[in-house]
Amino acid sequence: MTMTFTRLSRRHLIALGLAAATLAPGLAAAQAKLKVAAIYTVPFEQQWVSRIHKALKAAEARGEIDYKASENVANADYERVMREYANGGNALIVGEVFGVEAAARKVAKDFPKVSFLMGSSGKPQAPNFSVFDNYIQDPAYLSGMVAGGMTKSNKIGMVGGFPIPEVNRLMNAFMAGAKEVNPKVEFTVSFINSWFDPPKAKEAAFAMIDKGADVMYAERFGVSDAAQERKVLAIGNVINTQDKYPDTVVASALWHMEPSIDRALGLVKTGKFTAEDYGPYSLMKNKGSELAPLGSFEKKVPADVVAKMRAKEKAILAGTFTVKVDDSQPKSTAK
Repeated sequence: MTMTFTRLSRRHLIALGLAAATLAPGLAAAQAKLKVAAIYTVPFEQQWVSRIHKALKAAEARGEIDYKASENVANADYERVMREYANGGNALIVGEVFGVEAAARKVAKDFPKVSFLMGSSGKPQAPNFSVFDNYIQDPAYLSGMVAGGMTKSNKIGMVGGFPIPEVNRLMNAFMAGAKEVNPKVEFTVSFINSWFDPPKAKEAAFAMIDKGADVMYAERFGVSDAAQERKVLAIGNVINTQDKYPDTVVASALWHMEPSIDRALGLVKTGKFTAEDYGPYSLMKNKGSELAPLGSFEKKVPADVVAKMRAKEKAILAGTFTVKVDDSQPKSTAK
């Protein structure tokens, strides 16, 4: 009896296993780690890319994905690398395609079963090409309020990479925030036409400081170095570098890519990924951005300025104040 029962049990278990496999053929695949690749035209440590890389590394650390990435990929080589990753079985490919829009979209058309989430100034492309950018104009506005309250010369210098919408909207929001607190403030605006050239950004900053700017908007790496050397202040963008410049960087608008990455991963896993604009997932209300803690400047920023800034922060989160999205190229106002 015992032997018969054991044999029957084994037969039943085998039958049940076969039935489960028939009913859920994708079960094994669902349990496997999602293969994800990223392609970056700049180093991993560059501000913008570092936030995407950080969010993907977090998913990797949780055991959700098998993550591979390429940095410093030249525009001329971008399409080839995209195709290699698409042919390599990656379910999701992430990157920034500002200089290679046409080529990237062509690759997406050729691989309709692969999901693409790309930093782009363009629109989503059905069925599988989603776009994102750093919609962090909310904390950029707040950091501008801090800057307006900290300048003594009423002159603020601003150094950006390229005058594209993703950069322009942050600079315009920063300027609007500064003018709310200090209507007398004047701005000098310059673009270095590079995403990663710290020496060039540093030289541009020196020129502005020489003309009286005592607060610098550090949209690019290199600006805070110039501010530190000349003992003026700086406002950070995308990442918080106050630990490296404790007496220089007053505040920073932080970008959190996790809400966007986590959404994309969830949709890919369930087979529901479609072409959409991920920009809104970078808003403060969606935990995609925030103003960094004032840290070493907590007691140095005037109390009335902090109070105004915190009130505006609450209004943004409550939806009673919306930071204007102005993608036009910002202009210098200094005489």
